[in-house]
Amino acid sequence: MKKINLAITGCMGRMGQQLIKSTKKDKYTRLVTLTENRLINKKISGIKPELNTEKALSKANVIIDFTIPKCTFEVLRIATKLKKKVVIGTTGFTKKEEDLIKKFSKKIPILKAGNMSLGINLLMYLTEITSASLGNNYQSKVFEVHHKHKKDHPSGTALMLGKGIALGKNKDFYKMIGKKYLNKKKFPYGKKINFNSIRKGEIIGEHEVTFSSGKEIIKLNHEAFDRALYSEGAITAAKWLINKKPGLYSMRNLLNFK
Repeated sequence: MKKINLAITGCMGRMGQQLIKSTKKDKYTRLVTLTENRLINKKISGIKPELNTEKALSKANVIIDFTIPKCTFEVLRIATKLKKKVVIGTTGFTKKEEDLIKKFSKKIPILKAGNMSLGINLLMYLTEITSASLGNNYQSKVFEVHHKHKKDHPSGTALMLGKGIALGKNKDFYKMIGKKYLNKKKFPYGKKINFNSIRKGEIIGEHEVTFSSGKEIIKLNHEAFDRALYSEGAITAAKWLINKKPGLYSMRNLLNFK
């Protein structure tokens, strides 16, 4: 396999730093561009970070973006002009923004996932199957814990899992979103899907989907304790995306879950 030239946006962020480490360990990728939303007057892994410009991103085959929605769309506009492929790990998009990403994907290949972990994507698949199997007699809710620095809540992963519940019931996810709690010790089930987000310490990520009939409880959960899970998953996504035509892909496509 020929080496893939990668650009990493948001290189000073937690995931940006982890992606740099994982790229250096992967024999099929070459880091060619790092970008930030401000000028950085030092080299990182021998590369001087730049702003998101056509010149900076033109060197890459694939751009990996773990930033904020505003930056992601800046990257997508440039990538579309340059016909570059993009892996999006950014979370916190609105429905309108999600629709806009779909429009970009008609022109370039995009792989977007709220979580790049194999385990989490398997959990979403199992959530969908469980939701479909249990039917409407069971109510569900989603619980998640992340480090205190994480700004968005619920997490992109929690929303992914909520979407899995909705898919299982063949319902519109956005119409099924219930209440969104922050730092509550307990939170209720509801007719819609309620979410509770805990922000504390340096926890990398814990997620749990619970189904209840009132007579029994079924729990599906996942705990991450190494951020390399996400960066390695993103690099795997970049390598998978390199030969793909324009379209919007997910880790489910990569993992070939039916």
